[in-house]
Amino acid sequence: MTALGTHPVTMRAWRIHEHGPAPEVLRLDEVDVPDPGPGEVLVRVEAAALNFPDLLLATGQYQERPPLPFTPGLEIAGEVVAAGEGAQARPGDRVLGAPTLPRGGLADFAVLPAGGAFGIPAGMTAEEAAALFITYQTAHVGLHRRAGLRPGETLLVHAGASGTGSAAVQLGKAAGARVIATAGGPEKTALCLELGADAAIDYIAADLVTAVREATDGRGADVIWDPVGGDVFDASRRVVAFEGRIVVVGFAAGRIPAAPANHLLVKNYSVVGLHWGLYRRYEPAVVAATHTELCRLYAEGAVKPLIGSRRPLAEAPEALADLAARRLVGKSVLIP
Repeated sequence: MTALGTHPVTMRAWRIHEHGPAPEVLRLDEVDVPDPGPGEVLVRVEAAALNFPDLLLATGQYQERPPLPFTPGLEIAGEVVAAGEGAQARPGDRVLGAPTLPRGGLADFAVLPAGGAFGIPAGMTAEEAAALFITYQTAHVGLHRRAGLRPGETLLVHAGASGTGSAAVQLGKAAGARVIATAGGPEKTALCLELGADAAIDYIAADLVTAVREATDGRGADVIWDPVGGDVFDASRRVVAFEGRIVVVGFAAGRIPAAPANHLLVKNYSVVGLHWGLYRRYEPAVVAATHTELCRLYAEGAVKPLIGSRRPLAEAPEALADLAARRLVGKSVLIP
């Protein structure tokens, strides 16, 4: 193992000892700094971004159930301080990536698999880097690999002011699509327009189906980005265009909807699922290629992660409470 100087032997780490609402079950513990094994790197965390799955992990409702106690936190950015045997990243490198649970990123130090430690583009802050990985990877893979978004098509982005929504808006514009975003309230719809959306619909003030039909002259949207599920998915089936594609990203609304098979034949549309994490397991080359493309788009100014909240690591429970209550726009980032 190679190391850069010295680092403490213990660190702060938020851990979950029993399942329940994240703000209630998180405990700030003093634990040993982990040693990187072969093919791993130890990173001093400079920023950790929160994601909706962190809430599901806390309640035990996520598809992955790490053994208790565990540290949540699915994406970080920071500096490599030690590298295990066979790791290509070296001490001093600035990297971003996803820690392997149960040793998540809500801590002073985290371990990354060396193959999943990606370089941070020049000029990018640690906060932006932490917010780039899962969110923009998900949006890019969903729009391009799963939905095949083409220039000139109409992209409808639900929850356009959220983390993945804001990424989808920016990436849709970068792909040459006409982007319509939905959000709740005038402040969030205004933000969607600032991000580059061609039109924004306040689903609180307007009927979603009527508004989308009016915005598309009755044709509907070619690609629909849906991290919400529930009633929003039901509305999406009504406004998808002929040969359109609905990308199912998640179920923030809480209800998992159904897609009647006979309805797919009405307009020859497709419903495609997106669990981006599976690419890290089955096709890691997709993740690496997508990171390269995202770095290019960042350098060109086509994408810039939207940081809606910055808090110290000590305020993780409060930050997760804001995330659960949907009081945030963009990404929430914790700074140790």
